Amino acid sequence: MSTGEEQVASELIGEIRRTSGLSQAELARRAGFDRSVLNAYEHGRRQPSVSALARIAAAAGLDLRLARAAEADVSEHAGRVLSQVLDLAEALPYRARRELTYPPLGRLAA
Repeated sequence: MSTGEEQVASELIGEIRRTSGLSQAELARRAGFDRSVLNAYEHGRRQPSVSALARIAAAAGLDLRLARAAEADVSEHAGRVLSQVLDLAEALPYRARRELTYPPLGRLAA
């Protein structure tokens, strides 16, 4: 696991504490952990399981859910790309095209 991935849980626990306004000791008590365990989770010295994260969130009165956050990012990125494509298309030089001419239909049937 890379350092960035390891920090996700600790940042999440910190955000849970800030959102709930609970101290580390109170959140640990409500979740059924020793304060030292919650402290180790929050400072990235230990990695909590998913069930431990869910217990911590529930103890703060929050729900831990997985959501497809990437869909919003993909749509936003697609919009930026489309905007860039349209800007490039507008920057292209305009050349008037001559009209297309077609052979008479009678000559095609022969």
